[in-house]
Amino acid sequence: MINHDAPWAMTAAAQAKAVRDGEMSARDLVDSHLDRIAEVNPQVNAITQLIAEQAREAADRADRRRAAGEVLGPLAGVPFTVKESTAVEGVPTTLGTPRFRDLVAPADAPPVARLRAAGAIPIGHSNVPTLILAGMHTRSQLFGDTVNPWDPARTPGGSSGGDAVAVATGMAALGLGNDSGGSVRIPASFCGVTGLKPTTGRFPADHRLLGSGDPGPASQMLVTDGPLARSVADLRLAYEVLAGTDPRDPRAVPVPLYGDPLPGPVRVAVVTDPGGRGVHPAVSAAVAAAADALHDAGYDVREVADVPRLAETLEAYGRITLAEFAPTWPAVRTLLGEGEDRYIQMVMDKTAPATAADLVELMGTWLGIRRSWAEFLDEYPLLLGPVFTEPPVEPGLESRDEAGRERVAEAMRLCAVTSFAGVPAVAVPTGVVDGLPSGVQIIGRAFREDLCLAAAEAVENRLGVVTPVGPRQVGAFFQEPRAARP
Repeated sequence: MINHDAPWAMTAAAQAKAVRDGEMSARDLVDSHLDRIAEVNPQVNAITQLIAEQAREAADRADRRRAAGEVLGPLAGVPFTVKESTAVEGVPTTLGTPRFRDLVAPADAPPVARLRAAGAIPIGHSNVPTLILAGMHTRSQLFGDTVNPWDPARTPGGSSGGDAVAVATGMAALGLGNDSGGSVRIPASFCGVTGLKPTTGRFPADHRLLGSGDPGPASQMLVTDGPLARSVADLRLAYEVLAGTDPRDPRAVPVPLYGDPLPGPVRVAVVTDPGGRGVHPAVSAAVAAAADALHDAGYDVREVADVPRLAETLEAYGRITLAEFAPTWPAVRTLLGEGEDRYIQMVMDKTAPATAADLVELMGTWLGIRRSWAEFLDEYPLLLGPVFTEPPVEPGLESRDEAGRERVAEAMRLCAVTSFAGVPAVAVPTGVVDGLPSGVQIIGRAFREDLCLAAAEAVENRLGVVTPVGPRQVGAFFQEPRAARP
């Protein structure tokens, strides 16, 4: 039974306001979340490294500052989780592999630092597929399986699955994940929360591991950090804090948070079945419900034939990323556990390696695809479509065999192509169907996250918020959860 009056069940905005106004101490807010983690995490295994004492100390500092008359930030006292791939000062960045269990981060990654500067408090790391490479399902060598709280027989998605589950179950008000082809949006959709994949260059980031060099161009351009939350309003709060520049990331650009209002009703293109490759009826119904919500909110909603250059984009995405990744694969493969290499190996077996000449040509193709999307979004400032063209699937389907891998790749195709185009997208729930959350994504012009968030809020206002939830116990298919490391 959910106690909706508990501090952990409040929105991030309400939590921060209560702390700023002195209605609740930051320490009480953190302790409420720690109690919720103790109750729920043994069942879902989402939080991997609990940083309780550091969180309490940060909360006490916030309370002392408020008592001294200081004005606290927009996320004062709000607990958040951080994906195991993102650095939190003083905590190992393990990526779920035993080899990195002692890789202690000397400093916060830029998005962690920005959330912390706004008053938010990191409360723990969250689970990922090992090295973010073992598949879409959140299962790591070091920490085991993370469980979808709606149904343990379905994956929570990934690779930011730990954050999605933590937020959905009330163990944190916000989660910080990252997305290069759906890794924020898919778990958000599978767990019934909202998630933002920003425009490439909107948020500063630093994805170097301790002692490693910078990644290649594909990783630089495709991977974007993004927040997860239970409401669009909370997602907007995180967006406003995370955007900006940082000297550690020369890619981040100082673009205004909110663009100029568009004339007349905003046009929304609707594509229910990208590429005409098939879509589940429940997903079609979710897109239709969101389209109706937008229409009733005053948007100019129009069905269109398709998104730009889908098949060409998927091929270019695969070839560019594998050209960058293939030389390191023999070494990286040794860090994966038994069977954890299947997901990547099946992709490599199917995709021809790109030569240097091929890569030069593919970089031109990439620019052309981004131009095609810019032209499409010039006519339709927003695009409504599925996050995943099926309801949540069983854990590990993508790594089981070639048919499972192909099925998952097809289902996440709109996430992949929009990451390649570098445009922003918000995943938002549309309800619950047969006991599982459903949702859509709203994609926008580059650096117009504000338009995506406004449209997502219109959908949410019509269709409602479906979390927090409590874990549902249906058998025990997963590995024995590990206790979160202190």
